[in-house]
Amino acid sequence: MKIEGTSVGEITVEDGVIVAIDPAKKGDRIALPGLVDLHTHLREPGREDAETVESGSRAAALGGYTAVCAMANTSPVADTAGVVEQVWRLGREAGLVDVQPVGAVTVGLGGEQLAELGAMADSAARVRVFSDDGHCVADPRLMRRALEYVKAFDGVIAQHAEEPRLTTGAQMNEGEVAARLGLTGWPAVAEEAIIARDVLLAGHVGARLHICHVSTAGSVELIRWAKSKGWRVTAEVTPHHLLLTEERATQYDPVFKVNPPLRTEADVLALRAGLLDGTIDCVATDHAPHSVEDKECEWAYARPGMLGLETALAIVVQTMGPRWDRIAEWMSAAPARIAGLSGQGAALAVGAPANIAIFDPGVRWTVDPTALASRSRNTPYAGMELRGRIDATYLRGEPTVLNGKAAR
Repeated sequence: MKIEGTSVGEITVEDGVIVAIDPAKKGDRIALPGLVDLHTHLREPGREDAETVESGSRAAALGGYTAVCAMANTSPVADTAGVVEQVWRLGREAGLVDVQPVGAVTVGLGGEQLAELGAMADSAARVRVFSDDGHCVADPRLMRRALEYVKAFDGVIAQHAEEPRLTTGAQMNEGEVAARLGLTGWPAVAEEAIIARDVLLAGHVGARLHICHVSTAGSVELIRWAKSKGWRVTAEVTPHHLLLTEERATQYDPVFKVNPPLRTEADVLALRAGLLDGTIDCVATDHAPHSVEDKECEWAYARPGMLGLETALAIVVQTMGPRWDRIAEWMSAAPARIAGLSGQGAALAVGAPANIAIFDPGVRWTVDPTALASRSRNTPYAGMELRGRIDATYLRGEPTVLNGKAAR
């Protein structure tokens, strides 16, 4: 099979591997390693009304992804070998992207007792990333034990950094906008306090810590300091935190309610700078589909979360510029490395697996929630014109997207 008209040239694929690249036959479309998402909510099992492994996988493929890490806050929670293997097998059956389950850190996300970390690591799913995302592992003793446990098999704890005692009733970023709208503020220090504690714990234990969805300038500074110490700390930022600010909440539209909340313009600029200088390692979508009942209601009762898989690459190009080598690192190589996904994230070269995303930077399109592959419609970009869209995605040489449409 030959893939023509890309920025690297004509790519020849055989048996799922790149066997030749002809640089003399370059085109206008950008060829990237298949994207890898460290932070995807697929909802299955338990909330198939909002998303399934298959529908989320299709959305991921349409966004250029060839692998996603499925978060543990399903029902039942992915806190046992049985549940993570179920999600893993559903991903294999869908066959659209590699679905790598993330295991819960604590039983039922309750924050009181460690889950079966070793059993999940030894399962068919070979779990290496553990997170209670949506809930913070708030107990420092439990967090230390988790870090010590996963160190034995080079696992990583991905922390949802939120001191719960500082966010009781919080609705949006604490500041002037929240005060004007009469909404309870969510202080930046709630995130920063947990990051400060946990980088110290990770440094003390010598274990791997990953910070989910960083959202404040102070968090960037803390992570930068931790890395200067040589501690094994990595971090992600979402596309929506790179673009959107708290001002979007002024109309009380719950599509803009997210955890952590949209912050200030100064925070957005600090996050972009942190991504550029390597303080933040990667971009992760935090794709969080919700049913109509959970999202189209009063702000205070709406569930936090936004769709992100199909729009992520275009938003990153818009906010960070067409830095293709850096984008390949942020959205493919780094997340694959953090998650320990062999066969994903490799640069496009002869002998590499043919996991490939083809992006057409010249296409202009308007985001229509009803046209997205997700079962949910809670995109914050509805009606927004974006430039650039995935034209094709290949998973080990097999097309999952062709001409901008799902191939199967």
